[in-house]
Amino acid sequence: MLVLGIQHVFAMFGATVLVPILVNKYFGGEVLSIQTTLFFAGTGTLLFHFFTKFKVPAFLGSSFAYLGGFYTIANLNTGNFSTLSKIEKFPYACGGIVIAGLVYLIFAGFVKIIGVRKVMHFLPPVVTAPIIMCIGLSLAPSAVKSASSNWLLAIVALAAVIFFNIFGKGMLKIIPILMSVVISYAFALVLHYLGIRNPDGTPIFALINEASANFLSLPPFPICKFDLSAILVIAPIALASIMEHIGDMSAISATVGENFIENPGVHRTLIGDGLATSLSAFFGGPANTTYGENTGVLELSQVHDPKVIRLAALFAVALSFIPKVSQIITSMPTAIIGGISFILYGMISAIGVRNIVENNVDFTNSRNLIIAAVILVCGLGFPEGLKFSLFNTEITLTSLAIAALIGIFLNAILPGNDYEFTESYSSKPSMKNT
Repeated sequence: MLVLGIQHVFAMFGATVLVPILVNKYFGGEVLSIQTTLFFAGTGTLLFHFFTKFKVPAFLGSSFAYLGGFYTIANLNTGNFSTLSKIEKFPYACGGIVIAGLVYLIFAGFVKIIGVRKVMHFLPPVVTAPIIMCIGLSLAPSAVKSASSNWLLAIVALAAVIFFNIFGKGMLKIIPILMSVVISYAFALVLHYLGIRNPDGTPIFALINEASANFLSLPPFPICKFDLSAILVIAPIALASIMEHIGDMSAISATVGENFIENPGVHRTLIGDGLATSLSAFFGGPANTTYGENTGVLELSQVHDPKVIRLAALFAVALSFIPKVSQIITSMPTAIIGGISFILYGMISAIGVRNIVENNVDFTNSRNLIIAAVILVCGLGFPEGLKFSLFNTEITLTSLAIAALIGIFLNAILPGNDYEFTESYSSKPSMKNT
């Protein structure tokens, strides 16, 4: 069980620690600690297991769905945010994620009262999939900017992710991000010690100070702050991540051969995920989500005991008290992050496309075409958002919030919504990245 638990840690590690690295690039400083991220990945997983009666073998790691929200908050310059530095804006992004976690609880209440099928009728893939696509596409310029600092490192990182995704066997196929980080980091170290610099003349490693870190220390727990504009930026993303959550529960059910949608119930899994997200964000951590990588490990090992996942969660908490691990990861060159982001951001959008294909959304139907078209234009066409005042408070609706609201509205008023949510547990899911 110890070995299996460590295997689950490896599966989640690369993707989980990548989120704080990316967020810190957006805000221009170490605002989201890797130690804090690992701590709440572990504690969030344990909290999830408590609310799901210790039945669901799911691991909760950092959610990529909220990267677009972090990026938007970092670059928001209206209202209260016009006088704040990027670093000062970070707690407000966390406050928005706290509210997004509470959206899970509201959604869980609806699911419990009226049933998952009726609730999902109002959030079909024709609405949620284009929103997911917008999240990934809006981040594309950030990936190019990071990669451009050293295209050689970026290409090595990108090639490693592709290689292990396509040609990897067994466990290596499940941890392509972690393998890419290890290989490209080692390659960058070789270049650095050979005296090779970035094309602009800067050193590949500006500062490698992991040796100065304490061996043990508490993770930082900065308290979040709340602002209505930030909440309106972040909260709509919960609609997309809730759809991802329900899909993951179906995938885990198919892998294990048990109907977790019914027992312990998707309302319980939503509560566990939502509370884990809110708890993490309240103390300066990222949003959490169930990880497809760990579902892949369940399929690979054929060991479905939830105790193994809880053991992995304890390992994650233990790692969070070792700052040397965080400092080594933080020293990673920007170009490596850019190379990995090429796949990561594109994959977020591709997941939206896959949801459309898997759910047989008919785009010969004018209704579906109109809803998706309007969502895509709104999600990508309002770089500055919409600004207005409410009760003497200046509010900004970002492009993603506009897209979500208009998509839900059009789906509700246009005739012909024939979407019916169904679950399938008869076939094994394909392994997928988060």
